[in-house]
Amino acid sequence: MDVLLLVDLQNDFLPGGTLPVTNGDQVIDIANQLQQHFDTTLATQDWHPPQHASFAVNHPGHQVGDVLDLHGISQILWPVHCVQQTVGAEFAPQLDTTGIQHIFAKGTDPDIDSYSGFFDNGGQRSTGLEQCLRHHGATRLFVMGLATDYCVQFTVLDSLRLGFDTILVTDGCRGVERSAGDCHAALTKMQSCGTLLMPSDRVIQERHTAR
Repeated sequence: MDVLLLVDLQNDFLPGGTLPVTNGDQVIDIANQLQQHFDTTLATQDWHPPQHASFAVNHPGHQVGDVLDLHGISQILWPVHCVQQTVGAEFAPQLDTTGIQHIFAKGTDPDIDSYSGFFDNGGQRSTGLEQCLRHHGATRLFVMGLATDYCVQFTVLDSLRLGFDTILVTDGCRGVERSAGDCHAALTKMQSCGTLLMPSDRVIQERHTAR
């Protein structure tokens, strides 16, 4: 069974948000298009408490972009973003959410970040996404969203590790690019680990063939 996963299509990651991904708004139409071709669509949602350890403001003397060791895990400090119950944490208003069956919150633990849609960055706490996919009998997971070099990449790599055939919708992703080449490196790593890279028009063709 094929499942579509939309990663973090939230206001704070779009232009005008507190942690904007360049051209992130361009993937919303692709998400809406693709949903029409899948029976099961799931989504992840960054959902941080205000005191989250990834926020630079919660570390006096440090600034956005600094890297700290938190409980033995490397943590990049980010601007405040996707705080629970705020507009920034809401899905993009242009996103059609009516067909999304399940939403998986991540980053809810104030002490550890969660880039992956499956687990926190320590690999300890599950979001429930894996269990949902297995309940649905998913074999192939099509992933798109924000951002290529962080949450999308971590989600894809966990998906592969858990045994799902994983397809990245290439034109349905945009990256942060803290350093030049980060997105290219992420795509190369995902592909070398077994991810199939596929543009959305080919995904739609695949889905028609599958049906």
